[in-house]
Parts: sequence; C-alpha cells; structure tokens
Amino acid sequence: MPNALFCNVLALALRTEHLGPMKQVDAMTVRVGGSAEGDHGSSAKRGVTFLSDAQWREVNAELGSDLPWHTRRANVLCEIDRLGVLIGKTLRVGDVVVRILAETAPCAEMDYLHPGLCKALIPDCRGGVYGQVMQGGTIRVGDVLTVVA
Repeated sequence: MPNALFCNVLALALRTEHLGPMKQVDAMTVRVGGSAEGDHGSSAKRGVTFLSDAQWREVNAELGSDLPWHTRRANVLCEIDRLGVLIGKTLRVGDVVVRILAETAPCAEMDYLHPGLCKALIPDCRGGVYGQVMQGGTIRVGDVLTVVA
C-alpha cells in the first residue's frame, strides 16, 4: 500500500518544565522509545503529541478566546481537520516514525491555563493524540505527515 498524504506540520513546540512556558522551535529531534529532546516529562509511550489546527480554532471559537496553539502543551500542530482517525495508525513525519496510540485526554491543568479549556477539548479528540516513537530523527515545520502501511 502506498503512503497516504494527510497533512503538513504547521508548528512545533517543547514543554520547558511542568506548567512552564512552551518554546516554539523550527525543528525537533526525537528518540526511539522516547520523546523530543528538550521536552519536559514525556514517557516512552507518549513520546510525541499532535494537535489539529482546525480543532484548536474550534476550541478558541467556543471559548471566545484567541489562545496560542501551544497552550494545549502539544508538540506538533498539524494542518488536519480531525485527529481521531489517526489512532492505531503509524505515521511518518520528517525522519520520524510514530505509532499513534490514543487520544491525549485533557487534564485539570488546562483550566488553570484558561477557564473552560478542559471541557472544550473533550469532544472528538480536540485535545490531540499521542504516539510512541518507533524510529527517531528530526521533525521540521513544513514536513508532510503521512500514514504508512
């Protein structure tokens, strides 16, 4: 089966510390069974997190806000309508291969960042998805995210 084009990477960010500021970057290096270098506190299972630009805009509209995408504390902002379709699939993005395992469930910390944000992220995987890094390498802004067989 050939690779299927899904979307482009619009932006990248790293968590500097627990609830600390996010650092936007043009590229990030990720390790097999790990997370992005410089990202705070990710487990091997939750190595990279993805957020849909379209769904983030829905959240902002619902909240009447203009929160930056990295308020969600995700690593990769994607140009895709919905992320739930990626659960269980293996993706290639840049040099990296990631197996998408599940939805990134929003936690109470989201309401600390903006009242009502947690509830707004709950429907339809609007909080994003996470995956385990199967092949390490570099992800860059502008890379194409594809589903691989």
